[in-house]
Amino acid sequence: MSYEEKGSLVYLMVTIGTYAVYVGLIISRADGIPLADVPYRSPMLWSMGVAIGLSIVGRILVEIARPSDTHKLDARDRDINRFGEYIGGTVLALGMLLPFGLALWAADHFWIANAMYFVFALSAVVGAGAKLIAYRRGL
Repeated sequence: MSYEEKGSLVYLMVTIGTYAVYVGLIISRADGIPLADVPYRSPMLWSMGVAIGLSIVGRILVEIARPSDTHKLDARDRDINRFGEYIGGTVLALGMLLPFGLALWAADHFWIANAMYFVFALSAVVGAGAKLIAYRRGL
């Protein structure tokens, strides 16, 4: 497994994990009140910060456990990265229509912010997943 492939795998797992914990935390805090009234700002910002930190630490730990032969990008790594970023960017661009529509509909800030967070997480998962598939099956 190349250095870049390991990084994509860590990023995928961290994104799924931190988003799932965030959603679970918000749902557990609802406890009979409407979701839009649940305090979400702090948990959302913490989950994003934790995701960044875990991605860095996870990539370091994976590299310590199973060192890569090289850290240099080759043509295949660049092509796969471009492909995954293209796929993830397309999901992000199309997905942002959801929070845009919610804003036009004058939805509560809770729903707009959570729709944006969902789309960001979805684009990260789809982009990293596309990279991992491309590493395994080729472009």
